[in-house]
Amino acid sequence: MEEKKVDVAIIGAGSAGLYALGKVRPSGKQFVLINGGELGTTCARVGCMPSKAMIQVAEDFHRRSILGRYGVEGHEKLTLDTVEAMEHVQDLRDTFVDRVLSNSTDNLDAEHFIEGYARFVDPNTLDVEGRIIKAEKIIIASGSRPVIPAPWETFRDRIVTTDDVFELESLPESMAVVGLGVIGLEIGQSLARMGVTVTGFDMLDTIAGLDDPEVAGAALDILGKDFPIHLGNAAEITEEGGQLRVTAGDQSVLVDKVLASLGRRPNLDNMAIENAGLEMGSRGIPVYDRNTMQLGDSNIFIAGDVNGERPLLHEAGDEGRIAGYNATSDKITAFRRKVPLSINFCDPNICHVGATWSELDQESAAIGEIRMAPVGRALIMGKNKGIIRVYADRQSGKLLGSEMICPKGENLAHLLAWCIQQGLTVGEMLQMPFYHPVIEEALQAALYDCYAKLEKKNEGPIAELVAMD
Repeated sequence: MEEKKVDVAIIGAGSAGLYALGKVRPSGKQFVLINGGELGTTCARVGCMPSKAMIQVAEDFHRRSILGRYGVEGHEKLTLDTVEAMEHVQDLRDTFVDRVLSNSTDNLDAEHFIEGYARFVDPNTLDVEGRIIKAEKIIIASGSRPVIPAPWETFRDRIVTTDDVFELESLPESMAVVGLGVIGLEIGQSLARMGVTVTGFDMLDTIAGLDDPEVAGAALDILGKDFPIHLGNAAEITEEGGQLRVTAGDQSVLVDKVLASLGRRPNLDNMAIENAGLEMGSRGIPVYDRNTMQLGDSNIFIAGDVNGERPLLHEAGDEGRIAGYNATSDKITAFRRKVPLSINFCDPNICHVGATWSELDQESAAIGEIRMAPVGRALIMGKNKGIIRVYADRQSGKLLGSEMICPKGENLAHLLAWCIQQGLTVGEMLQMPFYHPVIEEALQAALYDCYAKLEKKNEGPIAELVAMD
């Protein structure tokens, strides 16, 4: 067998692997990037970017429903050519993938880039389809793939995964969405707004991972107006008259296709990871330090979706950079991770920032909220639905976290994440400028509501202002 010796081997050319490469390549170390399967990153190819393209089409078409308020005539007759719409989504997707490739693997020669699936022979040796790679350090960034229950394989030709949905040339008349996390909600709502009869199912009692009861209730009420949602029971599929019957508890629906949005499985099972001599965790993932990305005290690091912790691009980027830095350094360095930030781009946005409701000490926490119904800017936009909830420590006033469903939540969530990471108090946030009329005024109102419940107040005759020296 052909054998190659390198300082660092990176398994996976997705976001985490490419960010790791960004640290390894300029270090002067000898490296190789190994990738099996499709190139182009999950984000660009089947995740963040094509989903946002579909969401934009669906939301723009959906806006026709309020055009009559403005005196726009003929809006009732607007139609959507779904074939052209999907072509548009695919064209944008291809553009994003091409940009990734042109800035990454297209610039690597055969000495540094190997296409094929890697398997561990021992902690320092990989077998890439017959080619042996000896590496002092190894970074596992092999990503993940959609979960499909084994009994559903019988109907695989009518099961659409989150990796398949953007390949559809035309849309079915009806579809069940099983799994209402981020991607299930985003795609389910978009398909419903594009004319597909959608029914949603989830075995949990909430959607989008929400555990704040007020936000979860508002989300169910709002999203349930786009398509029916059934919670609390696992879904089963049977064939009936050329269609699929999806049953969960006492709810049942007959559909043309099913979108399986049941999460993703780390791509570790075909890697002979047992040969790496690692301690395995309860989830079948090697035990690692999330601040160094090192697996135990080994020469192996892990980054991105493959660890199943925070399957988000900005987190994969950080993990890849940490892994790449430590794989090329003489000593291991621990890095502080960013404040948790998660955004669901359904309409309205659903966002989590910092500490979640279930992580709060309810006796020491102060909670502020604002309902979006009376917010002026939201009313003008025709989007005055939802709620913002902010959490703070009652004694110190320090902001801890937030959950929300509201228009422009993607922007508000960033503001809150930045403030939490800076360690700001609610009072200090209220000293910041808030323009009028903007959606940020809703956040300001939630902060005022929280501020009234704090023991820690700003000093001065006008508490929210800062006196000049």
